[in-house]
Amino acid sequence: MNFRDPESMNLVIGNVLRYGVVLSAAAVLFGTILLVASNGGSDTGGYLTYFPNQIPHSAFDVSFSALLSGLASFNAFSWIELGVIILIATPVSRVLISVLLFAAERDRLYVTVTAIVLVVLLFSMLVTPFIPLFQG
Repeated sequence: MNFRDPESMNLVIGNVLRYGVVLSAAAVLFGTILLVASNGGSDTGGYLTYFPNQIPHSAFDVSFSALLSGLASFNAFSWIELGVIILIATPVSRVLISVLLFAAERDRLYVTVTAIVLVVLLFSMLVTPFIPLFQG
């Protein structure tokens, strides 16, 4: 595959987006199946079991170690969380791969612009939540 060819670049980027969405959907679907199976098919039983009188995100541990242990123990909400993380990471990985492809093409302008976009994306996702002004 010639990464300097625009068609090859489009194919790689398209595959990253396609596979990211498919993986995300598979994880969310698996988590949903686990949730339905764990609560016996009732409409709200599983939700009320995990979150009585609470909004789900306020009572669910979202740390990396909790995610890993939840995935290993087939916790439905951990699998759904993984799907959402994959979905969020998909366009970010597309930008990262674009930087690499433009670098292989030796197009400095697009490498610079795309790298700036990547830095802004990562800053807004990883740093902004810890700035007191943005913590609501």
